[in-house]
Amino acid sequence: MSTDEAFYSELYCAEYLRRLNRFVVECRLANEVVEAHLPNPGRMWELLFPGRRMYLAANDGIGKKTRFKVIGIEREGIPVMLDTHYSNRVAEMLIQQKRIPGWEEWSIAGREVTFGDSRIDLLLSRGEERFVVEVKSCTLFGHAIAMFPDAVTERGRKHISRLVKLAGEGYRAGILFLVQWPRSSWFLPDYHTDLAFAQTLYAARDKLDIKAVTLEWQEDFRLGERVAEATIPWELIGREMNDSGNYIVVLRLDQGKKLSIGSKGEINFPGGYYLYVGSAKQHLSKRLERHRRKRKRFHWHIDYLRQAAEFHAAIAIRTTASLEHDIARAIGQIADWEIAQFGSSDCSCLTHLFGMDTDPLHTPAFIEVLQHFRMDILEEEI
Repeated sequence: MSTDEAFYSELYCAEYLRRLNRFVVECRLANEVVEAHLPNPGRMWELLFPGRRMYLAANDGIGKKTRFKVIGIEREGIPVMLDTHYSNRVAEMLIQQKRIPGWEEWSIAGREVTFGDSRIDLLLSRGEERFVVEVKSCTLFGHAIAMFPDAVTERGRKHISRLVKLAGEGYRAGILFLVQWPRSSWFLPDYHTDLAFAQTLYAARDKLDIKAVTLEWQEDFRLGERVAEATIPWELIGREMNDSGNYIVVLRLDQGKKLSIGSKGEINFPGGYYLYVGSAKQHLSKRLERHRRKRKRFHWHIDYLRQAAEFHAAIAIRTTASLEHDIARAIGQIADWEIAQFGSSDCSCLTHLFGMDTDPLHTPAFIEVLQHFRMDILEEEI
């Protein structure tokens, strides 16, 4: 298998329109709107924006529900691989070509090998030694930092625990993260999204051989020449990976309402999406869970609005830095309106509650704010 080998016989360029469900998207191909299978369960908020170029291939085989499947999408003119079905094959090719730093002496001995009731992606060998490897595809990245996962993955956490168990039985064990972005220089577990996964990976750092490599894809999804190892800043991860920091709660109000907000009295709330910025010095996960619930004793202004509005998302920004007011100012610059003096009685901010006409999770400006405070700001620390 060579670097210039094509994984797909024919590709089609389409325009991404929307995601219908976890595994199906809608695209415009020529003058036709088509559905395509998305072989990637990630949230991919930073990638799936209407109008972006999406790459499709024929979804051949008996029983397929869509004519096409998604191969990748463009970001800033650069193709990003989304087809996780080929992750093991890509990893195998890189190992065979001796392109993984530190793994040059290992050879492929098996694929999807069973160990007890588990199955490992790759088995490598070096003489009599055996090396078990799990492969993960990373599609979450900012300017120079990549993170995994972009959605909670209990399965991924179990994979780490399984590898640690095999390491204890005498095998060499490791994880290979394939970062689908050539500009990434650093890799971190996404403790904002999945704290349990990050804590498990961090605890296993001395037991497992953990690698992250960045990949460059051509438009025909042949692998480019550039393959580079990303640095994993364990010291920074250990410091920042706590259940504390800042958060954004997103609520949706179907239509405008006048609501009584405790001592503030009645306030008119236009219909739309509401973004509330808060912080928690400890137990951030419990704070977000509280904001999800309707039944509770009212304590904050947001509790009254939550009673009338539907819960849409709770987004953690775990950090040792005090960013709450910076986040509020950043969201205020992109919001369509705000509710004055809401949730800001103990600070100098004009408000901590903002409104948007459209879903912020599908709004590039909001995702840029989120990317900045979750990833890009860490570049200064590194």
